[in-house]
Amino acid sequence: MKILITGAAGFIASHVADAFIDAGHEVVIVDNFRTGYPHNLNPQAKFYEMDICDPRLEDVFAREKPDVVDHHAAQISVPLSIEDPLTDAEINVKGLINILECSVKHSVKKVIYISSGGAMYGEATEYPTSETYNPKPLSVYAINKMVGEDYLYFYRHTYGLDYTVLRYANVYGPRQVSHGEAGVVSIFVEMLLAGQTPTLNAYPEEPGGMIRDYVFVRDVVSANLLALAKGSGEAFNIGTCVETTTKQLYTEICKQLGQETTPPQGVSS
Repeated sequence: MKILITGAAGFIASHVADAFIDAGHEVVIVDNFRTGYPHNLNPQAKFYEMDICDPRLEDVFAREKPDVVDHHAAQISVPLSIEDPLTDAEINVKGLINILECSVKHSVKKVIYISSGGAMYGEATEYPTSETYNPKPLSVYAINKMVGEDYLYFYRHTYGLDYTVLRYANVYGPRQVSHGEAGVVSIFVEMLLAGQTPTLNAYPEEPGGMIRDYVFVRDVVSANLLALAKGSGEAFNIGTCVETTTKQLYTEICKQLGQETTPPQGVSS
């Protein structure tokens, strides 16, 4: 089948594009290089440098006629979403609506939508948090991801456009950068390989640091492959259900790199 992937010059979606191509699918990529890089693009994919909010996106749909859209492109910075909520809404809401309108007009069969498994639930009281938990988002980014899921439901109910939502936990793996809204795994690895020692910030009552669910990018890719044919109208948390503190993560990375460095402990107020 032909699959249009947004954001596939980035960390996660570039791996998804590779896997789709390896599985024999035809891949079309739309990316504006806001956070992605040309070297992440699979040379076997057809590429359009374009913003997902651009009205010309419909020309791409008209020309390529994709069967499925895998929508990874997003504004991913939680702090930026709070500082500049209009930009977050422009990309994460208006951009999605543009994709959905194009999908309906050009007979796309399904949209795979990447949501957030951590941010959207807010300060949940249920751990591990299930898909049926009532989201209480505490950032503009999380609110708009939740709104995106509501739009998908509307377009399915109104126009018959199928969808599957994948709510990612904290993804790590090759091609992840250590700047911007980078994952702590890439930050730790890069600093340790450079002979630097990170400082682990923690609250006094939580000396091990924050608890997170870390999932390897190849497992996320597997979820996208499954979503091509399964999960109609459903949302799925993509993670491990394993609680890992920042200190445990750091210790494991040191072990894998053959280092015994004990990081300085910072205190968060």
